[in-house]
Amino acid sequence: MRLALPPLVDHHCHGVVRHGLEDDGAFTSYLTESNAPPAPGTSFFDTQLGFAVRRWCPPLLGLDPHCPPERYLARRRELGSAEAARLLLRASGTGTYLVDTGLPGDLTGPGELAELGGGSARVIVRLESLAERTADATPDPDGFLETFGTAFIASARTAAGFKSIAAYRYGLALEPDPPTAGEVHAAAERWLEDRPPGGRLTDPVLLRHLLWSAVGTGLPLQLHTGFGDPDLRLDHCDPLLLTDFIRAVGPGGSPLVLLHGYPYHRHAAYLANVFTHVYADVGLALSHTGARAEAVLAEALELTPFGKLLYSSDAYGLPELYVVGARVFEDALGRLLDGWTSSGAWSPQDAERVAHLLAAGNATRLYGLTAD
Repeated sequence: MRLALPPLVDHHCHGVVRHGLEDDGAFTSYLTESNAPPAPGTSFFDTQLGFAVRRWCPPLLGLDPHCPPERYLARRRELGSAEAARLLLRASGTGTYLVDTGLPGDLTGPGELAELGGGSARVIVRLESLAERTADATPDPDGFLETFGTAFIASARTAAGFKSIAAYRYGLALEPDPPTAGEVHAAAERWLEDRPPGGRLTDPVLLRHLLWSAVGTGLPLQLHTGFGDPDLRLDHCDPLLLTDFIRAVGPGGSPLVLLHGYPYHRHAAYLANVFTHVYADVGLALSHTGARAEAVLAEALELTPFGKLLYSSDAYGLPELYVVGARVFEDALGRLLDGWTSSGAWSPQDAERVAHLLAAGNATRLYGLTAD
């Protein structure tokens, strides 16, 4: 069915690269989660995501769908990075960007992204990045904990929510309960003593401290689960490993948002089904599965309550990924709803209502955004 959706709320995304995408290798590195080269004789355009970029993006820059990658990149160079980003972002249909600002690089900030895209933006604070910046400036344990606490409180006043990548740094099989103050201090002392300059936070006690600090604010806490780059161990990222933590947080704590999930998206759907304060999304998974996105979205909707599944693109680096995230989501959802309404399983009215919830309504409610 043809959906008349409101402007999308992209509840999990990142900035786009300002410069440096002039050649094929720089561009296509953003089409994969791998840090290895493509198979000989191919490029990362030869993926579901690469084909989706070639389907949806060339017409927005005045080219035919599925034009050769070389022609597409040449047209991008003709326009320049800023103009290409403006055209692509404004065509994505995104009205609100909730931006994880924890990634390094020459990326647009939330305000710049919103201006390019003609929408609005809010910040999602990445907990580990906040702690690492604090450690860079204050390597003494007492000073670190005090400074982090002050910075954390200040960020909570303006942030739309928090995000943790504990799945990358340790895995999701963390002890579920909050650590004691003594445990936190001892862990900070160990970490700061051994930490090389710019070193990552991997200590499980400190990661738990960050999670429980976020839970105490009542703001949504996004948790990476499932699919990601080779820094993680996928078997350590099954959202079911969070079950005891979810129980410990309880419905009185922060809403917990399970990001991505794939290939464990059915596990995330189960958790959203049985725990009041758990939500899910399939951002990243839909873009990377491309022509198979309908099947992934259908599996997520088997158990996830319709008021608890959120749209995101997880776009990073390329404005094209905002377009692909939006178009693949809308296309997959439209084809699903066509089948469900034509069979009589769903009414057209219910299909339209649920589509609006997934596209914007659920995120607007969860993050306390102002509805348009």
